[in-house]
Amino acid sequence: MQWEAITWQRMAERLAGHLDDPDQASDDAPDASSGNDPDRAHGQGGWQRVGIDGAPAADTGVLAGELAEALRRRGRPSLVVPADGFLRPASLRFEFGRQDVDSYLGGWYDTAALWREVFGPTDPGGTGRVLPDLWDPVTDRATRSPYVELPPGGVLLVHGPLLLGQWFPFDLSVHIRLSAGALARRTEESARWTLPAFARYESDTDPASAADAVVRADDPRHPAWTGIRSR
Repeated sequence: MQWEAITWQRMAERLAGHLDDPDQASDDAPDASSGNDPDRAHGQGGWQRVGIDGAPAADTGVLAGELAEALRRRGRPSLVVPADGFLRPASLRFEFGRQDVDSYLGGWYDTAALWREVFGPTDPGGTGRVLPDLWDPVTDRATRSPYVELPPGGVLLVHGPLLLGQWFPFDLSVHIRLSAGALARRTEESARWTLPAFARYESDTDPASAADAVVRADDPRHPAWTGIRSR
């Protein structure tokens, strides 16, 4: 891979520009003409879905927030949805123990609820009525958050771990990559049992190949990325 040094803010502008107009993805400056024309940006006024994938230590919410702000400056509404808001209840997550790697990979996140409450409403002909989160892992109870109306022309930003390889219908996907050493250093002691899960995710899913853009973030102060790769 060829890497380009970049800031998180500039990266967000590049991603926002690509969402507005894939043919002008390198244009960093907000373009009022494209930003105010949602039909031009993505067909007949539907929604776009962006996935920002990475381990918890990769802080995917940082780029999601920067991208939401870049879209706002272009006149594009957006909604940030953290995958951690769709964890399954503790009784299901910990059915085979609190540190079971297989369960973490395949049973911690409620993918059915994500399909139903997040992706389904933003399918063509959908309502745009998205549930931003479902379950609070701290209280182990439903969040009871109200639905959010994402207007046509809006962008859904889903971020968190293990998002690729699930067949989620992302129009644009970004994988924030940490080397094995950086992942181990930046993962909290209590969560280091998940490291084999991410090693398997890298091996089995190969998110760096699946994503439209890959970010190298071993030092979060100095990220580098591949740019948005043509498919």
